[in-house]
Amino acid sequence: MRMRNPKDKDEVIENCNFFVTEDLFANDNPIYMEIGMGKGDFILQMALNNPNINFIGVEKYSSVASVAIKKIREYGLANLKIMIIDIKDVPEYLYHKIAKIYLNFSDPWPKARHAKRRLTHENQLKIYDNLFKDKKLIEMKTDNDDLMAFSLESFKDYGYKVIYLSYDLHKENIPNVMTEYEAKFSSKGIKIKYVKVEK
Repeated sequence: MRMRNPKDKDEVIENCNFFVTEDLFANDNPIYMEIGMGKGDFILQMALNNPNINFIGVEKYSSVASVAIKKIREYGLANLKIMIIDIKDVPEYLYHKIAKIYLNFSDPWPKARHAKRRLTHENQLKIYDNLFKDKKLIEMKTDNDDLMAFSLESFKDYGYKVIYLSYDLHKENIPNVMTEYEAKFSSKGIKIKYVKVEK
């Protein structure tokens, strides 16, 4: 269920000063992108933990993005920017700029007729091709078994190689920053699935 619009959404968005522009970042550090950043917990913590990496959080829904903006603006980080946009509409000035993409707890779109909307569908992977600078690197986390199975097949068919796969991430010795959904699912005993792929 989609969250209600915060009453101050428009004001928050209007006064946001860290939207992505053609200037991007004032350095040559690698750029990592999270598609579907939600309320921003993951991308904010990643930027705080990794000052030598630039981060872009992409969120389709302005109501959700406004919540992330309120969290992020308190820190004034130079290595974190956001976009409120559908990834299919990403501007050309981001083409061949991205070093890694994160897909965290994406909508599984469980009905077969909606498969093309999944962020790991071939149609989406083609969009990501335009974004990657060199090597194509994707990290994905989900609570959904069916989405993981679909994604693994989609990655394979598109030529990606699995670098690491876990069906219980929190039992692995992998550095991990939790998202808000991840914390919620984990508290209910749901195992978190993780895959890192490369092409």
